[in-house]
Amino acid sequence: MDKYKKLASNTIIFAIGSFGAKILSFFLVRLYTTYIDSAGFGIKELIETTANFLIPVVTFSMTDAVVRYGLRKEYSKKKIFTSAAIMIMIGLTILALLSPLFNLVSYLDGYGFLLYLYIFCSCFRSLCSNFVRAKGYVKLFAADGIFTTLMLLIFNLIFIAGLEMGVKGFLISVILSDLSSGIMLTLIAKLWNYFSFKEIDKEMIKKMLRYSFPLIPTALMWLITGFSDRIFLRYMDYPYEVTGEAATGLYSAASKIPNLIAMISTIFYQAWNMSAIMESKSDDLSEFYTKVYKAYQSVLYMAAAWLIALVIPLSALFLNYDHDPLYRTAFRYTPLLVVAVLMMCFSQFLSSVYNVTKKTKNSFVTSAVSATVNIVLNIVLIKRLGIQGAGVATLCSYLVCYLIRLVDCRKQIPFDVDMVKAALNFCVLMLMCIVVIFMPVGWVDYLIAGTVYITVANFGAVLKTLKKFLDRRKA
Repeated sequence: MDKYKKLASNTIIFAIGSFGAKILSFFLVRLYTTYIDSAGFGIKELIETTANFLIPVVTFSMTDAVVRYGLRKEYSKKKIFTSAAIMIMIGLTILALLSPLFNLVSYLDGYGFLLYLYIFCSCFRSLCSNFVRAKGYVKLFAADGIFTTLMLLIFNLIFIAGLEMGVKGFLISVILSDLSSGIMLTLIAKLWNYFSFKEIDKEMIKKMLRYSFPLIPTALMWLITGFSDRIFLRYMDYPYEVTGEAATGLYSAASKIPNLIAMISTIFYQAWNMSAIMESKSDDLSEFYTKVYKAYQSVLYMAAAWLIALVIPLSALFLNYDHDPLYRTAFRYTPLLVVAVLMMCFSQFLSSVYNVTKKTKNSFVTSAVSATVNIVLNIVLIKRLGIQGAGVATLCSYLVCYLIRLVDCRKQIPFDVDMVKAALNFCVLMLMCIVVIFMPVGWVDYLIAGTVYITVANFGAVLKTLKKFLDRRKA
């Protein structure tokens, strides 16, 4: 199958599987803001981020290596799965021994055991789902996304809406949904056939660790970038009425709509990463990157513009204002986070270059720079701008990472980028952010004008790529 058709086919499959799951996930935000106040929502987000912080360390990021090596035919699938499973079991054992330290963290008080189970089940599901994807079972991988989210919805209705268990109910729901997913994937794909102590290969483990080990600090750096915002908002003193846990919860609520951009990006990136790895030795790899990146950027620019323009009705849809009036102000912090997530998605696309070339150390360095910028700007800006300062810090850190990666990645795989068009798109989006934040006279007209410009300027690239795809299908 032609590589463009393969990419389009996988993207469609992932989109079908992910769309329902992601939409359900966003409506779960409505459920959470109905039964959990802004302070509790902040604690939930901190615990969730803590788990996501620990998971790459516990797994040694081996699940990324599963995809990288599992997609290549020259490597044994049994050795890959066994190697990853052994290393993850070692990591989980070490974490179990260290888990009493959870009690030393104030916001983890009373949640230590549930946090460990959360991490355990997440690792189990991640190993199974990534191996299924590496095996090429993209339909099963996509179906699992819907299944897991449906299970999460059911368990949330039971433990949060029904039993009103709040944050504990959320953790239990995630644990049970991930466990259900792992069991389902194991049974359908018969994953036990790929695990054997006889298949333990030290050389395979070393090879996978050499690839995955730099990805551990890379993942941590990305999480620090998002996590530090909430930590500084929770504990830093600054001259604003909304501070502490309430500020953290409000910032977390504001970040939910920007995640719609991440949803679109993740759907595509899952398919793109597979294609980039499988086509890593093709002669026209640079041309492949140029065409795909141009269309990818255009789609996300348009999505960002529409989200900023519709931020007020979308906030009212996803957040429950009646439960906590503070949620009514969340939309003012959303636009900058939309642009921040946009820059993060562009950086994520470029990370495929490091995956293809196996230069994961570069990924770590760029992520470390981003995290450093984020921490420094959080310290400086939150004191002066409060919650909005955290958004500015996040945007700047992701923008710095994107620009550094753009220069570095084009040295590894040369591909064309229209920098003038990108700069104009960015400036228009920033003007739209300012309009939402300050709401000057005629602000609706300004938002409409910005959205029309972004749509007209970028729609042509999408149509051109679509036309090429259709022409290839006819050929």
